Amino acid sequence: MDRFVICTSLLFAACASSGDGGHHRPGPGAAERQFERIKSLEGTWTGQAAHEGGESFPVEVRYRVTAAGSAVEETLFPGTEHEMITLYHLDGDRLMLTHYCAAGNQPTMVAEKAPADSKTIRFRFLRATNMRSSADAHMHQAEMTLEGERLRSQWTMFQDGKPTEEARFELTRKSGPGLQALDSDHVRALWEAFAAAQ
Repeated sequence: MDRFVICTSLLFAACASSGDGGHHRPGPGAAERQFERIKSLEGTWTGQAAHEGGESFPVEVRYRVTAAGSAVEETLFPGTEHEMITLYHLDGDRLMLTHYCAAGNQPTMVAEKAPADSKTIRFRFLRATNMRSSADAHMHQAEMTLEGERLRSQWTMFQDGKPTEEARFELTRKSGPGLQALDSDHVRALWEAFAAAQ
């Protein structure tokens, strides 16, 4: 048998086995539980968003599980000039996110540990790219609360080491795996309503 085929077969066999000699594997840790909750968001969510002290406006957010289940892509304002992406993934025993912001920087945050029954995941700033210093305006912390088919999230911007602005989202699931997503005309209507509110 070809040596490459043999090596590949052994590699797949090693990945499929637990590697623990048949011993009981521990249950998922806090980060894994949090990540599974993020993965459960897959689909399209719509609702209202508002900046601190401002009027609310319609918003759409999409979640997609990718990279063989190892990452979740969140798309805010999909298909518009203000589209932003956030990627969630595990790093060992930590749940992390990197937010690709319309401001042009990319803050990375780490989720705080929380009880197994907690419905809220809180993220705190770790580092960022494309910033001259941590004093630059950037998203510094985020919070997500999932209750059934409703999702609340809150993003806080910092500048010069202090919170300066807060964005809040109140969302309801509109589609998920196997359900029909919103069409492009609906997406465009949401964006036009958002632009009119500015």
